[in-house]
Formats: sequence, structure tokens, C-alpha cells
Amino acid sequence: MAPSTKFSGWWAKDTRKGTPVVVTMENPNYSVVEIDGPDAAFRPVDKDRGKNAKQFTWVLLLKAHQAVGCLAWLGNALWALFGTVKKRLIFGRGVTMESEKSCKGRVLYRVILGVLVTALAFLAFEVVAHFKGWHYFQNHNLHIPQSLEIRGWLHTLYVAWLGFRADYIAPLIQSLSTFCVVLFMIQSADRLILCLGCFWIKYKKIKPQMEGDPFKSDDLEGSGYDYPMVLVQIPMCNEREVYEQSISAVCQLDWPKERLLIQVLDDSDDESIQWLIKGEVSKWSQKGVNIIYRHRLVRTGYKAGNLKSAMNCDYVKAYRFVAIFDADFQPNPDFLKHTIPHFKDNPKLGLVQARWAFVNKDENLLTRLQNINLCFHFEVEQQVNGVFLNFFGFNGTAGVWRIKTLEESGGWLERTTVEDMDIAVRAHLNGWKFIFLNDVKVLCEVPESYEAYKKQQHRWHSGPMQLFRLCLPAIITSKISFWKKANIILLFFLLRKLILPFYSFTLFCIILPLTMFVPEAELPIWVICYVPVFMSFLSILPAPRSFPFIAPYLLFENTMSVTKFNAMISGLFQLGSSYEWVVTKKAGRASEPDLLAAEEKESKAMNHLLLYRAASDSELSELNKLKEHQEAVVPKPAVKKTNKIFKKELALAFLLLTAALRSLLSAQGVHFYFLLFQGVSFLLVGLDLIGEQVS
Repeated sequence: MAPSTKFSGWWAKDTRKGTPVVVTMENPNYSVVEIDGPDAAFRPVDKDRGKNAKQFTWVLLLKAHQAVGCLAWLGNALWALFGTVKKRLIFGRGVTMESEKSCKGRVLYRVILGVLVTALAFLAFEVVAHFKGWHYFQNHNLHIPQSLEIRGWLHTLYVAWLGFRADYIAPLIQSLSTFCVVLFMIQSADRLILCLGCFWIKYKKIKPQMEGDPFKSDDLEGSGYDYPMVLVQIPMCNEREVYEQSISAVCQLDWPKERLLIQVLDDSDDESIQWLIKGEVSKWSQKGVNIIYRHRLVRTGYKAGNLKSAMNCDYVKAYRFVAIFDADFQPNPDFLKHTIPHFKDNPKLGLVQARWAFVNKDENLLTRLQNINLCFHFEVEQQVNGVFLNFFGFNGTAGVWRIKTLEESGGWLERTTVEDMDIAVRAHLNGWKFIFLNDVKVLCEVPESYEAYKKQQHRWHSGPMQLFRLCLPAIITSKISFWKKANIILLFFLLRKLILPFYSFTLFCIILPLTMFVPEAELPIWVICYVPVFMSFLSILPAPRSFPFIAPYLLFENTMSVTKFNAMISGLFQLGSSYEWVVTKKAGRASEPDLLAAEEKESKAMNHLLLYRAASDSELSELNKLKEHQEAVVPKPAVKKTNKIFKKELALAFLLLTAALRSLLSAQGVHFYFLLFQGVSFLLVGLDLIGEQVS
């Protein structure tokens, strides 16, 4: 059969010259030959045609192979997920159930469970109606049949449900969804303004500046820089994994030793950990570091009580500034030289805050998603607020305070679990200014297990609401300007601490599934898809390497909304869990200070001899006691790691998957995919399949 001239023309280049001549042979075994010119018959055959055709075929085969591989991977993933559901939910192997200490948490779980049961009943009702041909839910302009059209009691009941749904349920859901959409747009506008402010800072290269370089060698010899007295505090509690590396990093700060004092504030209730920390402090003390170990007998007030007790020491009066580092933070040796000079010639400056950097941000998917969230918090929120408002929430660590600021603001108070935000708000009300240094980074860890991350987020979102109730009268009666009052009440507390978890949980976890069963109250596609994706894109800009995780980030932020909403309610109504402080579990990941510590361990035998020779009699006796105690400590057997089952997340997973099945009946594409992926996200979190296992 002769080839199609259209196909040949599609592949070949159009370079015809002269008058074409067509020769047709009568023998049917011959093909039609087209000659463009007298020399066309003697030119070599164009091999590019066959070559391009083969390449095109191979490209199609490659695409098909990739598609089949993707489907196979997806099938294996779903099969593994089903196997995990069977093992953990049905047989309960290697899992423990999450304990609900909060009454409000149990109530929220029961509410979600009730909505789930109702949704399952509605789904069964809709499936029966679908297979009987009652497709009223596919049409937004519902046709209510007349009495002559009704056949059977089930049909009558279904029609009555349609009328009740349209007249009573839909208006309530539509009103609540409209309210949440308005809050969603306000919060999105706030985030957009913050991003524009960050872009302006980058464009104009705005950042806090020091006058000259006070630490140049010629300046030191000429003018003699006046090093102020600096107190460094390391509050910790049962930090077996990270105490050594944090103490080691702080003891290597580049600052005159006679003008630096390090307080190790140990609140550990484990005696073996106390002895280990004492030994580390004694080791650095023998090296000439001015370091003190403190342990409270009465451990009240958590971290705030620990810091308050340390600041009441008489020798603290000789110091002008205090730097605070949590147990897993490892500052660079030049940290104080990058922060302390900002206080010079700036008497109203009360706080210099540095940025966090994470040694384990690439450890697993959970740490990667946390890195996205925290990068936006530091580079956008805190940097913009620091430049334009001179106010932001203290992060509790990696910052330097003017001690006079702490004293005039009332010191550390034990009334909330967010003592860092508490002192920052009170200092701001007293007229003190803050500076955020985005280019000064301190290494630390983010939680690697979902259980630890969930407890951390609960404290971070319940404490601000508890603080808001306590300090609202002080904010209203303070002497700061009206605009600063509006900023701290409307933006700092209400919008970013209350409204965000409220609308995120209500809109995407409750209202959206309900609209699948009440189609008269629907959410537009731009609320479900376009705006959230755009906001996620803005959130991921400070961490551009994390761009491939934009979809998991969006789903995970919605998944965390149930924890944040529960915490917000607990703090707002002063429930028991709002006073709960759980130390975030650390893993002790390696970093540059860890490498230095490892090098010191290698020469430990040699250093011990020097330490004993340089020690006094009392110090030598103390070291011998420490050594005997460490030798007597029997290593604990390894604890088997288990996964936890999180009930609220699982209940929401099944609710969203039920709504996805309902949306499948009405052929709602975007709604179905969003509900499906969000339901799978809740399922993964509820089964503790994200992050590391816990002991």
C-alpha cells in the first residue's frame, strides 16, 4: 500500500523545487512515486524520516513506561497503606493508643466521630438513591417531585430530606462557610503583605547595621573595645541526648572569659542525667571556663521558674546582658560579637534575636515540612515585623536580652507555658525595641517524630491564647500608640494565633466534607484549590529547595489544623492541657560542635591526666566521685520503638474519605481529589507513618 502523502509531508521538510511529475505504474505491485524534480530520483533517501519516526516511537514507549511505573508505584503504596491499616487498626500490632488528658480533646474527638457516623449514614442514603436513579443531587437546581411522582416510602423519605436540607441545613452551612472564607481571605491578605514586605527588604537590602566593626584588630589595640559583662544561660530538663554538645558550643564562645559567665540551669529529675551534666560542667571548668551548674530542689514554673530562679542570684547584678540557649542549640563562636554590638548607642533596644538553622532538616518528610514552615516564620514574619514594627515574639532561645529590659518588664512569670512570648509582649508595652538578625544563625533540631511535634505545637498554640486572656487589659491600658495596640491585638494574637487554626480546621476539615452531603451549600473551586496553592507557594519561597514538597506541605498544614484548633480552644478557655509542658524529644544530631566534641573524646585519656594535675583537692575529690558514679551506671536496655494511633486524625481521615466517595457520585473532580488526598494525609498521620517512631 502506498504511504500517505500527508504523513510524509508532516515528517519531511517542505523544500520542493520545480514542477512535480507523478508516474503511475499499472502493475499493482509497484508503489506510487512522487518526483519533485529531474534530480530528485537520484538524491539519497532522507534517513531522517525513519530516524525521527523511531525516536518518536521510543519517546512514546518511554512515556508509557514511566506512566506504568508511576501506576505500579502508586498501587504498591496503596497496597502497603492498606496492609498497615490492617496491621495497626485491626490487629493492633506494635502500636499504642494516644492518651487524651484534656476533656476538651475528648469532646472534640466525640464531635468528629459523630459527624463521621452521620456522614456514613448520609452516604448510604445517597448510594441507595443513586442506584435507584434519583439523581437529584447532581443538579444544583433541585427538582422536588410532586406527590404523583413519588413511589414508595423510601422515595418519600428521600424527597423530605431534600426539602429539609435545602431549607434548614444548607443556609447554616453556607453562612458558616462564608464567614470562614472571609477570615481565610483576610489571613491570605496578611500573608501576602508580609511577603511583599520581605521582598522590599531584599530589594532594598535593609538589615540592622552596626557602626563600623568594633572588633577589628587595629581598633582593639587603639581604642580598646569595652566588652560588656554577659551572662549565658542554658536551661535544660532531662536532656541526655544534647546536653554535651550544647555546653561544648557555649563554652567555645569568643568572648573574654573574665567577662562571661555560663549558667547551666538543670531541672532534670533523673539523677544519672544530673551527674552527667555535672561532669561536663566540671570538665569545662577545669579548662578555665567560667561556668556554674545550678539545680533547683523545688521545680515549679517549668522553664520560666528555672530562668527566674537563676536571675535572682546576687552575682547577676554585675552583668548587663543575658544570652539564652535551649539545650539543643549550638551557637557559633562569634555569636556574641554579632549580637552584643547592636546594643551600643541604642538605649531603647531590649532584644536581639538570631535565626534558627536546623541540623536535621533533611532527616525525613516531617522535618522537611517543618523547615518550610519555620523558614517562613523567621525570614518573612519576624524579619518584616522587626524591620517595620521593631516588635515580634521572642523565640525563647538564641537571643540576647538587656537585663534592664527584663527587670523593668516584670521578669520571668510562670503564668503561661509561653514565657518567651509573655516577656516580649510586656517589654513591647513598656516601649522597648527588638532587632531580628536574619543572617546570624544558630544550629538546633526540629522534632523527628510526629508525637513530639504534636506536643510542641499544642504548647505553641495553647499558650498564646492563654496569654491573650491575661494581658488584654494591660494592652488596652498601655501608653503605646493606637496602631501598635491594634497590631498586637488584631494581627499578633487574633489573626495569627486564633483565626488561622479556627478557619483552617472548620473550613477544610468540617465544612468541606459537609458540603458533599449538602450540595446547596458549596465551596467554590478557588477557595479549595487556587488560593491555598498560591498561599503555599508564597510560604515555600524562603526555602526554594523545598519546592517539590509544596503539595505535601499544603496537605500537612491542613492536617495539623486539628491539633492547633484543639490547643487554641484549650488555651482560650483555660483548660487543663493549656498548662501542660512536655519537653520536646531530641535526637542529638551531629553538627560542627559535635565534631569538635568527638575530637576531644579521642584525647580524653590524655586530658584526664592534665585535669587531675591542675585540680585542687576538693575538685579532685568531686571528679573522682563523678568518675565512680559514671562507672557504676548500668546502661539501660534498648527500648523497643512503637507507633501511636491518633484517634482524632483517624476519625477525620475516614470522614474526608467518606466525603470523597460522596463527591465521586456527583462527579465533582477538584473536590474529589482534594478530599481524597487530604483524607490519605490524615490517615498517614493518624497511623503515625510520618516521621520517626518513638520509644
